[in-house]
Amino acid sequence: MIKGSVRRRGIAGFGIFTLAMVAVCVGLGLWQLQRRAEKHALIASLTERLAAAPEALPGPSQWSALTRAGDEFRRVGLVATYESRPDAMVYSSGSGVREDISGPGTWAFMPARLASGEVVVVNAGFVQNTMQDRAQQDRAVARLITNEPVTLTGYIRFPEAAGTLTPNENPAKRLWFARDHLGMARALGWGEVGKPIAPFYVDLEQPVPASGIPKPGPLQVHLKDDHLQYAITWFGLAGAVAIAFGVWLYGQRRS
Repeated sequence: MIKGSVRRRGIAGFGIFTLAMVAVCVGLGLWQLQRRAEKHALIASLTERLAAAPEALPGPSQWSALTRAGDEFRRVGLVATYESRPDAMVYSSGSGVREDISGPGTWAFMPARLASGEVVVVNAGFVQNTMQDRAQQDRAVARLITNEPVTLTGYIRFPEAAGTLTPNENPAKRLWFARDHLGMARALGWGEVGKPIAPFYVDLEQPVPASGIPKPGPLQVHLKDDHLQYAITWFGLAGAVAIAFGVWLYGQRRS
């Protein structure tokens, strides 16, 4: 009698554990399907923004209302003059939104002044530079500084925060490892009292310099989408756990 009671409690306990494991796996599978739907909506939204005709850059009075969710990758046009100030380079081993970029190099970040006096930071393009030669980088951007207004087309982007493993910036070499244009502006003195720096920067699409360096270009969406595969894995684990419990329970009843 006691043995049978203990056995039933053991089966009940293992059953509860199995049910909990199945519920967790099914929950994770449903979560992956939800993330997949959100990712597809994001891809559709970004694709639409990248393909749209360029709009006029929002004026400074609208900058505080711009958000990453609602405005990142908006295609915009502006007229600005590249400032004769130290540029900053951001190290990169490639690009997730530019198919024409591969291998190590740097992105050239430069301040450009609007006619109204505010500064918009522009990522003027990619500089192939395996050895991080500062002189080569300076030569690449010097041609852009003509002290004349230039019509630019590009995409609104927001600064990225450095991760735990991101190396610290090196202001002496004007080298960054995260696209933190506001940090660059503070370190290199791009702003002026009373004239704000835009909270976003512009990823340049065109014009392309005659030399091709720095190399701007159109952006394309390439977001990783493995959520269906992950969902199938979690649902499969849920099924495997349930089957394993069924086999174990059948053996218990036969013994």
